[in-house]
Amino acid sequence: MKNNIIYPQLLQLDAYFLNFLRISIFIVMVWIGGLKAFHYEADGIVPFVANSPLMSFFYKNAGNKVINADKKWVAEYTLYKNPEGKVVQKNIDWHQENGTYAFSYGLGTMIVVIGAMVLLGIWFPKIGALGGVLTFLMSLVTLSFLITTPEVYVPNLGGDGVTPQSGFPYLSGAGRLVLKDIIMMAGGLVLFSDSLKKVVRPLRQ
Repeated sequence: MKNNIIYPQLLQLDAYFLNFLRISIFIVMVWIGGLKAFHYEADGIVPFVANSPLMSFFYKNAGNKVINADKKWVAEYTLYKNPEGKVVQKNIDWHQENGTYAFSYGLGTMIVVIGAMVLLGIWFPKIGALGGVLTFLMSLVTLSFLITTPEVYVPNLGGDGVTPQSGFPYLSGAGRLVLKDIIMMAGGLVLFSDSLKKVVRPLRQ
């Protein structure tokens, strides 16, 4: 097969594939980071941030507990989430006071910047290497939500019987979204390695 004229060309494809990975991460980062400027997305990340020991201090009401309509103690934020596609002003007011939107704007900006650094790695390997490391670290924090956030697992809401698939390891929609970041983590490491090789190679010549 090594004598096949196509074989050497196939070996050159890795550079294109790695750049496609950079572009893919850039698209995801810019899209998701950009959405952090909108209320519905900022509302959606509240359970993750409020339960995270690394980030909960950004919110004013992260640790507050209140009694809900079922006379149960719950995290206060659970009473103020706007369903996606619905606007409730009292919920917005609570999130503004909580610092939900200010934090989301900052987080979104950071995500967009990291995505841009990853993309710039196509032309500037030093920047790309840093972008790869930051992508890995960001994904590591996101994956920590699998430990800290109750909402990532299917809750037992009762009904006609005990919910047979609830708790660990049954991931909710939020949990399935978080778990996918392990792919982003791997991608960050691969791009860090590739960019580092490009930085070191000229120094050895």
